Amino acid sequence: MGNEEWIPLVHRVPDLGALELLLEVARVGSLSGAAKRMGITQPAASSRIRAMETRLGVALVDRSPRGSTLTAEGALVTDWARRVVEAAEAFDAGAQALRGQRDSRLRVAASMTIAEYLLPGWLIALRGQRPGTAVSLHAGNSAVVAHRVLAHEADLGFVEGLTVAEGLDSVVIAQDRLVVAVAPAHPWARRAGPVTAAELASTPLILRERGSGTRQVLDGALVGSGGLAAPLLELASTTAVKAAAVSGAGPCVLSELAVGDELAARRLVEVPVSGAALGRALRAVWPAGARPAGPARDLLSLTRVRA
Repeated sequence: MGNEEWIPLVHRVPDLGALELLLEVARVGSLSGAAKRMGITQPAASSRIRAMETRLGVALVDRSPRGSTLTAEGALVTDWARRVVEAAEAFDAGAQALRGQRDSRLRVAASMTIAEYLLPGWLIALRGQRPGTAVSLHAGNSAVVAHRVLAHEADLGFVEGLTVAEGLDSVVIAQDRLVVAVAPAHPWARRAGPVTAAELASTPLILRERGSGTRQVLDGALVGSGGLAAPLLELASTTAVKAAAVSGAGPCVLSELAVGDELAARRLVEVPVSGAALGRALRAVWPAGARPAGPARDLLSLTRVRA
């Protein structure tokens, strides 16, 4: 970046309120109608749109006596804004659950991958069905989730491994697969053919900790190839594993849910693997013989429909 001054993102991107206002203008086709829906005055709405146009350097809305329409640039920005607002809603749903209200009526435990990439969307849908339901969330690896459900510290759990702990009933809610990924400068990124299961097994990898569903599936997939070599790094979070791989430390193995953005941006490159079954089922679990009821049953239904 040379001597260019770094400008924080907060000073370059419009605030959430402005993005929500733009989405309302797109929905109702009127600046005054959008202002009314958001509970602000029309002058305030006009000022907010102008400020956003100034910040972005493009015109977003054409104003006329017949209403307000988006410019071509405004339509494109609206599509981007929708993704940002949806991500913020998912963030809010997850954060509220993490606060763990003492009067929670639904206690959920979820493996890290599911908690980060799937559960927020499910919680938003549950809020729409049951707006008065308080939810608490505990995130941990699959072994921790199973322990909490068996100890009746969670009403419903979500795990990623190959097996389900004794004393739990389960149902498959989605399918997932593990991806081997490396930084673009890694030799595997330029290979003409796939990495074999034996090569993968003998290579020190950046891995999640033992007890995680990701580690359990990888161990099972490579048991016939001599088992995993000693890890290059063993880390307790998906984010840490990705950061180490992006830095060029070595190959990582993670859910395709977790590395989608990095693969799309070419911060990581997927490496094909032959001779190893890296698919896995994502499961909901609950104490054996105690079928989920009430909010837990509703959440379970939502996960299966949305998955």
